[in-house]
Amino acid sequence: MVVIDPAWDVPALLKFAEAEEKKITAVLVTHGHHDHINGLAPLLKVLDVPVYAQALEVQAFDSIRDFGSTVRAVKPGDVLSVAGLEVRCIHTPGHTPGSQCFHVRHSLVSGDTVFVNACGRCDKAGGSAEQMFDSLQRVIGGLPAETQLYPGHDYGDVKVSTIGREKAHNPYFQLTELKDFVQFRNRLR
Repeated sequence: MVVIDPAWDVPALLKFAEAEEKKITAVLVTHGHHDHINGLAPLLKVLDVPVYAQALEVQAFDSIRDFGSTVRAVKPGDVLSVAGLEVRCIHTPGHTPGSQCFHVRHSLVSGDTVFVNACGRCDKAGGSAEQMFDSLQRVIGGLPAETQLYPGHDYGDVKVSTIGREKAHNPYFQLTELKDFVQFRNRLR
């Protein structure tokens, strides 16, 4: 079993793994913001597992770097073999310099890069609307339409979407000119 962005209720996470008779073998981090990794320390107190984070995120966040040799810095395009799954690391800067999504089979776990009908903020330290535009239009927009989307927060009208649905309905995918995207994204802080 792989845990992505451990946060908030680590005891419930551990109980779930135990009830499912699964062993947690790795942690994947989409980015280093507190609301995505505040459970990392308590989890690593009880488990000795590797933590995979994008190299830029490891450099930028003490909260990741402090775990030392447990942390494995990944590069864009790296493919991890964890828990019997092939996980492709997709670098999607914009929310943070080292934001990444994880592509597993026909699914994408997107952290704070893209949500149902929205995208992550770009106005925090290291954020960039220009990079977010590229991440959405070129990187995520280039995935097959049927790819299931699992966002890092449940802000939309459905919990799970598809890349095709988001390209058709998400206003951030509708803005195909960089200047329009930047103006719209920076207006909504």
